[in-house]
Amino acid sequence: MASLTLPSLCWALLFLFVVVLAAQAQNTITAEPGQAVVLPCRVPSDKIMQGMKWSRADLGKEYVLLFRDEQLDPEEQHPSFKNRVDLQDRKMNNGNVSLVLKNVTTADDGSYNCNIFNKVTKSWESINTVSLTVSGQTGGDTEDGSVGLKVGLIVSAVLLVAAVVGFLIYRKHKQQHQCQNSY
Repeated sequence: MASLTLPSLCWALLFLFVVVLAAQAQNTITAEPGQAVVLPCRVPSDKIMQGMKWSRADLGKEYVLLFRDEQLDPEEQHPSFKNRVDLQDRKMNNGNVSLVLKNVTTADDGSYNCNIFNKVTKSWESINTVSLTVSGQTGGDTEDGSVGLKVGLIVSAVLLVAAVVGFLIYRKHKQQHQCQNSY
């Protein structure tokens, strides 16, 4: 019985690791300079919002986009985002408050926070964080930059190592169990 417990634990930990890696990959967007990207964010239906804001920690009190009173508010918007950002759906159907960022540059590289102003608590509440990676290279010799490929290779390597370790642990426990039974 003990010989099955340790490998099972290894597989459970490996599964948890893969789930966490996949969740992180889903919140990472990769783009080439000049492209338009959508940074996804969906507000849960139980949240009552009065406004919403996309921000980046390095911008201080300035923001990427602020939407309140059913319109964009450019007052304290960081200058580098003026005329380059919008909501994917200004009506916010089904809680969709995804950000469209046009003509990305390497300066746009970073973590973006999707926040809502909660009408009930009267405070800003973080809903989602999305990392944007903008490749600095353009042209024929570029690195692919594909997050999916990188994650796939990492997951494959981890699965292979876990399988080998799990097999070795199982074999060791099986041998110990056989030795105990022979006495």
